Parts: sequence; C-alpha cells; structure tokens
Amino acid sequence: MTATMTDTPPPAAPKADTATRSGRSLGQILMIVAGALLLVAAVRVISGSDQLTSEGQVSAALSLAVPIGLAGLAGLWSERSGVVNIGLEGMMILGTFGAGWIGWQSSPWLGLLCGVGFGVLGGLLHAVATVTFGVDHIVSGVAINLLALGTTQYLAKLFFVDGKAEEAGGNPKQSPPVDSLPSFDVPGLSSGLHSIENHHWFLISDIAGILGGLFTDLSIVTVLAVVLFVGSWWLLWRTAFGLRLRSCGENPIAAESLGVNVYKYKYMAVAVSGGLAGLGGAFLALVTSHTYLEGQTGGRGYIGLAAMIFGNWRPGGLAMGAGLFGYSDALQLRNGGETVHALLLLLFVLLLAMAGWKLYKKAHWQGGISLMVAAGVLVWYLVTDEVPSDFVGATPYVVTLLVLSLSAQRLRMPKADGMRYRKGQGK
Repeated sequence: MTATMTDTPPPAAPKADTATRSGRSLGQILMIVAGALLLVAAVRVISGSDQLTSEGQVSAALSLAVPIGLAGLAGLWSERSGVVNIGLEGMMILGTFGAGWIGWQSSPWLGLLCGVGFGVLGGLLHAVATVTFGVDHIVSGVAINLLALGTTQYLAKLFFVDGKAEEAGGNPKQSPPVDSLPSFDVPGLSSGLHSIENHHWFLISDIAGILGGLFTDLSIVTVLAVVLFVGSWWLLWRTAFGLRLRSCGENPIAAESLGVNVYKYKYMAVAVSGGLAGLGGAFLALVTSHTYLEGQTGGRGYIGLAAMIFGNWRPGGLAMGAGLFGYSDALQLRNGGETVHALLLLLFVLLLAMAGWKLYKKAHWQGGISLMVAAGVLVWYLVTDEVPSDFVGATPYVVTLLVLSLSAQRLRMPKADGMRYRKGQGK
C-alpha cells in the first residue's frame, strides 16, 4: 500500500483551454448580425428616422459604449476569478478623479496612467476585504462605492479650490480643463462612406453609416479598449494562465488541490478589474469631457455589470451589450423623442419574434405575455408621433432591464462566483 501511494504520480497540471466553447458558431453569429442590420434598415425606411444608422449616431454610440464596455470587462475579470465586483462604479469614480487631477497638472497621458492606478488601488482594497478577510462581496463593493464618492469629493475640495487650480477654472465639483488625447480618422474611408450614407439607400447606406461611425474621430483610448477586449479573450480562454484563473471562479477547492495559488489569482484578477474600471473612468474625464466632474460616471459601472451579464460573462457578448446600451444612450442624447419613437417599432418586431419562439417551445404563458406587450407597443407607436421627454431620458435604463429580462434564461455565471473561500480548503 505504501509503495502504491508513493508511486502514484501527482495530478496533471491544467492545460490551456483551446476548445471552442461558444454557444453559437461563427456562421450563426454572422447570420444574427445580418438579420439585425436588415431589421434596423427596414425600421429606418419605414419610420423615416435616418439618424438610426447615421455616422454621427454610431460615433456617439461608440464613445458612450467604451466606458460601459471597460466597466463590464473589469467585472468579467473579477467574476471569472470568483469575486463579485459591485464596486466598479466607485473604481470608475477614482479613475475620473485621478485622470483629472494629474492630467491638468502634467499631461493627459500621465492622467490616463493615474486613472488606471487609482482604479487598481480600489480593486486591491476590494480584494483585501473579500479574499483575505472574507467580507461579503456585495457589502464590500457597496462600501467601496460610498468610500470612493466621499474621498473624491473631499480631495476635490482640497486640490481644486485654491491657487493655480482655481485660476485655471477648478472648483469643488470639477478639475481645471485637461488637454485632449489624440484622435484620428481612417484615411480614405471616412469621406467615401459619408457620401454613400447620404444617398439613403436601403441597407447599403446603413452599412456605410455604421462603418463611417466606427472609423471617424477615433480616440486612441477607444483603440486601446478594442485591444484589451481581444487580449482579454485570448488570455482568459486560450492560455494556461486563463484556465487557472477561471478555475478559481468555478471550483477553487479543486484548483487548489492541483497546485493553483487561488489567493494570488483572485488578487491579480481583482486588481486588473480595478485598473480596467479606472481606465473607463479616465476615458470619461479625458476623452468625453476633458475634465473631472463630480458624478460624471452616471451609473455606468452598474450598466457595465448589466452588459457583462447580458454577454454571459464572455468578452464578445459583453461588447455587444455595451454597444447596445451606448447606442440607446446616444439616441436619447442626440435625437430626442422622435428617433426614440422609431425604436418602438423595432421593439415590436423583437417581441413578436420572441412570442413566436416561446409558443414554438410550448411556453404558452410567456408567449402570450410577449404577444400582449408587443400589441401594446404597436398601438403606442401608431397613435403617437414621439416618445415623451421624461421617458426619453430613461431609454438606456429601460433597454438594460428589457435586455436582461430577455436574456436571463440562457445565462450561466461562474459556479463559485461570490462564494467565500478560505485558503487550505482543497487540502
């Protein structure tokens, strides 16, 4: 028996997860994208709302989607390691202050780094509370949100109301203006696509408007965000490091029994999460407004969490969710009730399709409710010309609730997400 036990080889080290685990194939994803383009193009023609797919609309949507996407990516890193990060809003607030504080004194590049650094500090604080001391993840996250808000308000009154800061335009609620980070157009594409868009051809002009918005007036931080999304997907799903990190969020006891330092991976993931959230806050301070403003995050940390859930804790779905929320926000900011009114027609078609799918799956109650809601939305669209202004401002949040309710049945969070783990449980 002793010889048998001593001759038993140790557990094999985990291998990189190279198998494709997406619920849909590339062909299915392309068909969904093509169907969505056709539907939006049809709604634009029927409603006459050319702003739905205009270059300006898509460019604004992209700018609004970047901080939401970065917050969602921050949540993905943390929750894939098993740590729920409700404190994303607070880490974004820290990022806005750090970027505005250092940015106006030196350069926007140093401000960007400082915003990331402030976010990392918030992430490490959350990691100490949840990983080392076992504090409930929700309690710790809410505490960080409150702490970040109070700390930045105090520091703003301390640093922005006297001396050079006051002379440069600072006050207790905002920093002095910060120099702009570089932005660029893709040569040879922007003008040509804009010309095609102006013809208002069905589908062709819509595609031209969407591509024009993606390739016009791009911030360098937007490009960095795209790189971070691709890099996160590769690192988390195509490397041994990512496999070990995700194993901490699925079964930390089994991971520890295979030699994974669970605490180390959780700390790294939550620190990266804080840095990404801080980068999202720095984007708001340096790209969107060129200054730190109290309350400028506007709940984007929470919307980022909703985008992450919509994306089923995966970068691709998260990017789609962030784009959707950014698009709805841009609609209500740029165009008001008339263009948002066109979304009612789009919502009617989607609800009708969902009702048909539920009835096909024998879910008669859900299908019937979807049909009734679709009928109500159609009546609303037919008897009105625009959406009331009070409802227009709530468009991004209504879209958030609708998307989460429609996608809730296919979601699967990491199995150990939010669970308290103590070192040595796997021994």
